[in-house]
Parts: sequence; C-alpha cells; structure tokens
Amino acid sequence: MATNAPKDGSRNGAVKERSQVQNTKTGLWTKRDTNTGKFMDVKTSSPEPFKGIRKEK
Repeated sequence: MATNAPKDGSRNGAVKERSQVQNTKTGLWTKRDTNTGKFMDVKTSSPEPFKGIRKEK
C-alpha cells in the first residue's frame, strides 16, 4: 500500500545506498557509501547509531 509523503520534510523508510558499522575499538558508528565502499562520516555526538541507515553485520 502506498503512503503519503510527510508534511514536515522528513523521509519514509531507510536511506538507500548507505550502511553503517560500529568501530570495535572506539564504539563509534561510521557511515559508509555502499556503491564505493568509502567511509563518509563518524558519529561522535552520541553513542547511538545513525537514524534510518541499515547496519552491516
């Protein structure tokens, strides 16, 4: 079933073509581009993972 777009500009569902992995030494979450495999960003503001981005195993 289709859904209506959010009125506040937020998104429905996960961000495509990105994934995240947790660094085992520091515990910080790192965002990765799945097309190139390059790391994009590290979340240092909190120990919680990025919202809406799938996790790698």
